[in-house]
Amino acid sequence: MIEVKNVSMSFRMSQDRIQSIKEYLVAMAKGKLKYKEFWALKDVSFSVRPGEVLGIIGRNGAGKSTILKVISGILKPTEGAVEVRGNIVPMLELGSGFDFDLTGRENIYLNGSILGYSRKFLDEKYDAIVDFSELGEFIEMPIRNYSSGMMMRLAFSIATVVNPEILIVDEILAVGDEAFQRKSRQRMLELMGGGTTVLFVSHNLDQVREMCDRVLWLDHGQVKMLGETKEVCDAYQI
Repeated sequence: MIEVKNVSMSFRMSQDRIQSIKEYLVAMAKGKLKYKEFWALKDVSFSVRPGEVLGIIGRNGAGKSTILKVISGILKPTEGAVEVRGNIVPMLELGSGFDFDLTGRENIYLNGSILGYSRKFLDEKYDAIVDFSELGEFIEMPIRNYSSGMMMRLAFSIATVVNPEILIVDEILAVGDEAFQRKSRQRMLELMGGGTTVLFVSHNLDQVREMCDRVLWLDHGQVKMLGETKEVCDAYQI
């Protein structure tokens, strides 16, 4: 379903303490902009089989979120290529497509359209989304009045309303209170059990051990280890 071939990702980091657009333009015109090259990923290769749940682990800054964004098409790799066979639902930054001046109901249609859902489909799934989010009458309030937990619950409910072919998940099972976390975890297990191919990033090794078939360990942007879940998790903990 997914083939990652020798992917590297480089970012240019400014070393100047520029605090305004004017300073930036002046420095650029004078050729005085200074950059440091940072490689977030270095020659990363792996494949994911249909229906497989691949866990991705590593410390902060290891490149986990970057590789998910490359696979999702959000970032174009500096080197290498990615082949994806199937439609992707990326759950990377829940609520990033929300408009804070719109109501929860309006944001269901806005965020749903960003994920590629039709108006007709969202009309059919609207009640299920609201019920799962447990927002009740708050669905008609502007989301600027929502707590962070309420907003995440709405975003999770929209993103998981269908059974995608490929689901990309980045640290989202800590959404809402304990009861909602159990419900969201159960929803994830249903998707995984239904044949959905999943890339799952988490710092919670217990979740990784329970849910994943194989695990990819990234360290400083490189593949440290790829293999069976127990073997890789044990090595990572050591």
